[in-house]
Amino acid sequence: MQDATVVSIEGARKSFGETVVLKDISLAVRKGEVVAVIGPSGGGKSTLLRCMTLLETLDGGTLSYGDLTVAENDAAGRTAYAGKAVQKEAKTRFGLVFQNFNLFPHYTVMKNITDAPIHVQKRPKEEVEAHARTLLSKMGLTGKEDMVPCELSGGQQQRVAIARALALNPDVLFFDEPTSALDPELTQEVLKVIRDLAAEHMTMVIVTHEMNFARDVADRIIFMEGGVIVEEGDARSLVNDPKHERTKAFLSRCTEE
Repeated sequence: MQDATVVSIEGARKSFGETVVLKDISLAVRKGEVVAVIGPSGGGKSTLLRCMTLLETLDGGTLSYGDLTVAENDAAGRTAYAGKAVQKEAKTRFGLVFQNFNLFPHYTVMKNITDAPIHVQKRPKEEVEAHARTLLSKMGLTGKEDMVPCELSGGQQQRVAIARALALNPDVLFFDEPTSALDPELTQEVLKVIRDLAAEHMTMVIVTHEMNFARDVADRIIFMEGGVIVEEGDARSLVNDPKHERTKAFLSRCTEE
């Protein structure tokens, strides 16, 4: 029996003015699966993630989270979104970690993590704070609860951002280049956390330029270029033995860097 699909986007189309960024993209992610999305800058990776997390609207195509249909095509083939209640429910099913952390600068670490579960999900404060302490311990950040972001390193800030996303108990975590703002040492801190989550079978979609990490941690890799999925498949097979010439060219450029 195939694992349940956590999130699915089909026939996704998106343009900004005259620039077509996504051309008929389809992607389904199963429970417990780690999918890495790789490709050159401007290939549509971040736009795909932003459409899946409702930060951008699709021009055409469908989007669903499990049994929840968030967007579907109307008679004209344009994307029609469900109402606010459905979109609000959808937003409880995913967490999103940005490349630049996006923490509230004037909130403490604890308040950054607990604010949404308490005020959006209406969960009891004691329960949420206990969960937050567990997450901080998992992130190696015990004792940092009362600090504000500017007192932390970039790697620590990103780990707080991951804890904040996990605090909502999401079905899937999205990462948009989670290490691109970090130096190599701090990058390894954050990648270790993501590796640990993968070992616990957390469902994740990770846009990344860390090829070795993608190969070793992801179950599946999607290679995007020019707004289309050029190649996808088993992570190790795709990196070690790509089938498409464009994938080969991209990976050879990555190994030269």
